[in-house]
Amino acid sequence: MKHALIRYFIICLIVNLFACGQETKSKEKDLSPDLILINGNIYTVDEKKPHVQAIAIKDSRITAIGNSARLSKMADQKTKIIDLKGATAIPGFIEGHGHFTGLGYSLIRLNFLNTKNWQEVLSMVAEKAKTAKPGEWIEGRGWHQEKWDQPPSKVVDGYPTHHSLSSVSPDNPVILRHASGHSAFANKKAMELSGITSESASPTGGRIIKDNNGNPTGVFEENAMDALYEALTEYQKTLSKDDKKAELHKAIEMAEQECLENGITSFQDAGSSFEEINTFNALAETGELDLRLWVMIRRPYEETKKGIKGFPWINVGNSFLTVRAIKTQVDGALGAHGAWLLKPYADKPGFFGQNTTTVDEVKNMAALCAEYNLQLCVHAIGDRANREVLDIMKNAQGDKKNLRWRIEHAQHVNESDIPRFAELGVIASMQGIHCTSDAPFVEKRLGKHRAGKESYAWRTFINSGAKIANGTDAPVEDVSPIQSYYASVTRKRVDGMEFFPEQKMTRKEALASYTINNAYAGFEETQKGSLSVGKLADVTVLSQDIITVSDDKLLDTEILYTIVGGAVKYKNKAQLSMKDKKM
Repeated sequence: MKHALIRYFIICLIVNLFACGQETKSKEKDLSPDLILINGNIYTVDEKKPHVQAIAIKDSRITAIGNSARLSKMADQKTKIIDLKGATAIPGFIEGHGHFTGLGYSLIRLNFLNTKNWQEVLSMVAEKAKTAKPGEWIEGRGWHQEKWDQPPSKVVDGYPTHHSLSSVSPDNPVILRHASGHSAFANKKAMELSGITSESASPTGGRIIKDNNGNPTGVFEENAMDALYEALTEYQKTLSKDDKKAELHKAIEMAEQECLENGITSFQDAGSSFEEINTFNALAETGELDLRLWVMIRRPYEETKKGIKGFPWINVGNSFLTVRAIKTQVDGALGAHGAWLLKPYADKPGFFGQNTTTVDEVKNMAALCAEYNLQLCVHAIGDRANREVLDIMKNAQGDKKNLRWRIEHAQHVNESDIPRFAELGVIASMQGIHCTSDAPFVEKRLGKHRAGKESYAWRTFINSGAKIANGTDAPVEDVSPIQSYYASVTRKRVDGMEFFPEQKMTRKEALASYTINNAYAGFEETQKGSLSVGKLADVTVLSQDIITVSDDKLLDTEILYTIVGGAVKYKNKAQLSMKDKKM
């Protein structure tokens, strides 16, 4: 009996040890990666290990980085392996300042970013008018009079007049937003519906452009656009809720696809309504977002104050949505003479630009952010606007540290104010592509000193210790990070014009500005922005090395893969096929 019991216990021990062994092996198998990228030229943007060959990914996170041979051994039969064949991989591009639904709507409606002159704009409107329903508003965006290759036949203040636009669309109201978003062009029908006549006065913070006889030309700057958009809103109220919802979802889908094709894995949205934010939330909760959104609330103060309870939202839907900021603005854009300046415009003596939102309202927004622990993000382009905002932030922050409040654009800043960004911990959220896009008229607007020493002064900002976040302000510009990166490191236009190159960034500084700096600007540097173990597996794979390739070939860079949370969201089949043939 005694021996039988001993044999029984030995058998049980063996069975248990075997079971534990099997369980350990099972757990080990569970740890095998879902995806491994091998044979890459990988820039991690992590100082501890800046350059590796391979990345292992499990459950949307990076589990290992290192050499291809070692990481390949981690795979089992379920692991997917992508051989990069020497292609360059970087942390997923983060768009640091754009307008997400605005980008989507620009892809649905008339888009004039690539038009070369006013006649091309008219032709697109005329074509749209042929199929427009009675009473339907025709909307578009992206024209810029400073970039046309030939001026219109009749101009007032550099703009065309509405007569040609009214002739191609006499029955349908037309509203065409300037590329900057800070002015709009309307035809006669739209002005009639908006109640605009020769008797209409320009509002505070805006201007109705009129001809020598006092008649509106069709151009409305800054707050003068409000009357047009109020009329457009009245029309939109006649549309069904289902139609408006379907259009919003279509815009989101189009924006996502455009971003993924450009290697963007996260998008910092510079201002959405509560309705849009609730739509983002529903999509995030059900796993229907394909890239990560970080959103600023953008509504007037009283509406913001009523709707702000319950915010911030952090990492909703497996880190696909964060809403932790409020956006406001204090001036307009330089192209429309809307930037608020300390000294008058060089090409408009005695005019200092537009203060579009009262300083008191911006102060109220700052107090709201301090109360609810939200980031304050203020649009400021002119040197007077930037100084005012820095003063507001200094007073509102008090002794609080690391608030990471942001000035969006910070394009033209007085030399004495640049060091204040680092001193106050204010993020300079700038857009590289704006520099070269605006280059043809900056010196004309500001004069040589302000253009060279105080405009898009990246080198001065970086040397002062400021943190620069980068982006495109899409749909103001093309959402392409490659184009903005090129502008940041060369300050050259494709036509050969070079804009004060002494202020350019280095290649690695520019890469940081589009990855880890943007993550930092949203309190997300522990989650994304570098390819480090434990972080979200957001990766962009490029056709060439943007750190070493020559300037003249940099713009030829193609996106091969866009990977979000370890899932391939975009694959450039044509380019990958060509790469295989070359191999």
